[in-house]
Amino acid sequence: MAPPPLPTRSNLPQRLGDFANLAEALEYAAGGETGLSFHDGRGAVTCALPYRQLREEALDLAGRLLHAGLRRGERVAIVAETHPEVVAAFLACQHAGLVPALLPVPAAFGGREGYIDHIRRLAVAARASALFVPESLKPWLAPVAQEMGLKAFGRPSSLPPAPEGLPAPQPLGQEDIAYLQFSSGSTRFPVGVAVTGRALMENLRAILRHGLRVTPDDRAVSWLPLYHDMGLVGFLLAPMAGQVALDLLSPQEFARRPQLWLRLLSANRGTLSYSPSFGYELCVRRGRPDPAKGPPLDLSSWRAAGIGGDMIRPHVLARFAETFLPDGFRPGAFVPSYGMAEATLAISFAPPGAGVAVDTVDLDRLESEGFAAPPAAGGGRVRGFALCGPPLPGTEVEIRDPDGAALPERRVGRILVRGPGLMSGYDGRPEESAAALSPDGWLETGDLGYRLGGQIVITGRAKDLIIVNGRNLWPQDLEWSVEQAVSGLRSGDAAAFAVEEEGTERVVVLIEARGAPDEAGRERLAAEAAGTLRARHGVEALIVLVPPGSLPHTSSGKLSRALARSRYLKGAFARPAAELAALTR
Repeated sequence: MAPPPLPTRSNLPQRLGDFANLAEALEYAAGGETGLSFHDGRGAVTCALPYRQLREEALDLAGRLLHAGLRRGERVAIVAETHPEVVAAFLACQHAGLVPALLPVPAAFGGREGYIDHIRRLAVAARASALFVPESLKPWLAPVAQEMGLKAFGRPSSLPPAPEGLPAPQPLGQEDIAYLQFSSGSTRFPVGVAVTGRALMENLRAILRHGLRVTPDDRAVSWLPLYHDMGLVGFLLAPMAGQVALDLLSPQEFARRPQLWLRLLSANRGTLSYSPSFGYELCVRRGRPDPAKGPPLDLSSWRAAGIGGDMIRPHVLARFAETFLPDGFRPGAFVPSYGMAEATLAISFAPPGAGVAVDTVDLDRLESEGFAAPPAAGGGRVRGFALCGPPLPGTEVEIRDPDGAALPERRVGRILVRGPGLMSGYDGRPEESAAALSPDGWLETGDLGYRLGGQIVITGRAKDLIIVNGRNLWPQDLEWSVEQAVSGLRSGDAAAFAVEEEGTERVVVLIEARGAPDEAGRERLAAEAAGTLRARHGVEALIVLVPPGSLPHTSSGKLSRALARSRYLKGAFARPAAELAALTR
């Protein structure tokens, strides 16, 4: 019989991240009743892990790591399945003075050889001295361990016990690197974000106190991958640093049964949970659970339904709210936010309880002038952007033009951030670090946006921006228009980017050809997409139809336009030129 989930209340005086390091945070949480409850694909608890037991396992494993010959400051790579042993290994590194780097599981990649090569690159980039993997992956990754001459390989629990009498391990300090975070787009040349203990604890305090305003009655529920910053920092370390109970479901189980996420929130009275846009959309696609197959949903306790990790699509959230309104979901529960691994995680939060505030702007002026003006009285093309809230206390945000001058409200420019939660740099990459971090502490985020009433509005990634005939086009706008106008397409079925041809930029849109089984259907789909872009955006685009499921995504589920463009240029989506030309007429 499955054990019950752990209780919601800790019975300790709540402390919201006011600790020197993670080891101290776990020590305090261990005095209470809360912890982690791991769930399987049926929603049953497979492991109830109180913080007190997690602390014991982490200390035991810290001794084993040091007994295996690992020395303070060395790096430990961990393939981060959603499993108690992974959490214990990460925290064992904190106690032993080792630097963990959480790596993705195979589900994020297409094929054994590609996955092995990716893990090899990440482990080498991390300069790992140990690699911990699930039992099922040992045959795959044993050659990597042998090539690298690692001190430890396999499951952490397989390490021999440490003998009694060893000196007590010295936890990582505030100036030490607490962990390495590889960005979700790290592929060919992975770059590890180095987060110090000080930056981590500052960001955790800000999330708990100001971003989510956590209380003793809160309970977190998460299906986010632990190797991604939102899953690791937002929904593992932050709950622990606030003594919050946490229900965990693997990303693989969520993808198979997205309604299970909602059932866990309902059954356990979850109050805090986050997802990128595609998670909310997947739930809408599957619809409300069949009441004959379980108790009715009750989402009334869900007070902070966070949205982050990609561009926020207000229409996706509106559909989710409309779908699950009969189940007690409140639109005001949405919490748009902005963050990135280089800032540990969080930069800004919309005020809790306010829901999604949308700024509707004149799209023509946005594209031609870089000015987010309210729509003209006579109508015209418009676009809505979600407001992501003001910066966290102690964090500064500036919007700058290409020459570095600060811009006023509603002027679109590069977003720069400065504050206590920023990374120390990219691990072992001084040139990349210098390009991203200025001597006076400003981080170049790579994002574009504007300020409005003290809040941050994100309009896109600078590197994804398409410039055609002096107009700035956001690929998200082109993709959204196609997905909304063409029957059968879903969010994430299109990828827009620009390629240079004879000195000019040409817009290419890759579209997964769902629901078009024959050539006539494919021609109609392509013609409709091209006509939509011509009518709505004045853009002549090359439409390339690709098989369903072939557009690349990052490990966190975001569409990777850069990788899609790279594959297109290499001919991965090639079709006869005459056929493509005909489809876009």
